[in-house]
Amino acid sequence: MAGHSKWANIKHRKAAQDAKRGKIFNKLIRELTVAARQGGGEPEDNPRLRAAIDKALASNMPKDTVQRAVDRGAGHTDGDEMEEIVYEGYGPEGVAVLVEAMTDNRNRTVSEVRHAFNKQGGNLGTSGSVAFLFHKQGRLTLPAGVEEEAAMEATLAAEPEEIETLEDGRLEVVTTPERFGAVKDALVEAGIAPEASDVGLFPDTYTRIDDVDLGRRVLQLVDRLEDLDDVQNVYTNADFDDAIMDELHS
Repeated sequence: MAGHSKWANIKHRKAAQDAKRGKIFNKLIRELTVAARQGGGEPEDNPRLRAAIDKALASNMPKDTVQRAVDRGAGHTDGDEMEEIVYEGYGPEGVAVLVEAMTDNRNRTVSEVRHAFNKQGGNLGTSGSVAFLFHKQGRLTLPAGVEEEAAMEATLAAEPEEIETLEDGRLEVVTTPERFGAVKDALVEAGIAPEASDVGLFPDTYTRIDDVDLGRRVLQLVDRLEDLDDVQNVYTNADFDDAIMDELHS
């Protein structure tokens, strides 16, 4: 799972930077509202809402802002009806890219997404072209030094899918989206607070990126897509070489 480890590090750093600028608050509010509208306003009964609340609070969104978004969705208050769409495409050198969007204007969004792909040397694909490479999971990264036996004991009753060892030696608990909240609660109750946690789409296989210029081009595509107002999440199967990571840290 080397590819996941590196990409997760990039995503978490980018999310932290975006959170500081308040850039992602609108997207988080949109996800909270839609999740509550579709599954109800009680996070205990709505795994998607629970995950959205966790992400919003981790991004330092005020609790009253979170609650207003949930109440708006659960109460079905007047407002634009958002449609959820997944776009599939290829980045530079054929890297798979999956884009989750919420929009009230499908034509506008597909035009913007296609333009972003074209400007960065990629292309928008057809439905099913890369989606089969990804599947939805919850993933919780544990602090360094946590033993696998302790993680298993803490989460057994919550029924995780598996526990994996990342390339840096840390453990990561993998769950279904539905069991994400229960597993996270079990870890916290056992005194093992995850360093990072998310529910998202993760690739089964990765494309190795060992050229700095190529890596930069892939990330520029991801950035351009994420900057679109209608785009909620961007996923890729790029596996960045250590040299790419060093460049990003510099």
